[in-house]
Amino acid sequence: MNERPRPPLAVALHYNRCGAPRVVAKGGGALAQRIIDTAREHDVPLQQDSALACALSRVELGNEIPRELYVAVAQVLAFAWNVTGKRDVG
Repeated sequence: MNERPRPPLAVALHYNRCGAPRVVAKGGGALAQRIIDTAREHDVPLQQDSALACALSRVELGNEIPRELYVAVAQVLAFAWNVTGKRDVG
């Protein structure tokens, strides 16, 4: 059975340590590639997780992530902080 490759999907989060992280950009295909390229241009760490991206893509822009995604997103934030050397999270 031939599976067609899925177009890329990207979701950008913003977390200012107040409340839960918010979805600030999301899209598929060419828009996803623009989100990825912009993140790379600004040295924003990227983590590939298609299941999480799919779940986050259902969150409205500007909204906080739902509680059921807290653990998965916390792991992404820990990864990003580790990559950038930001160990102080408080």
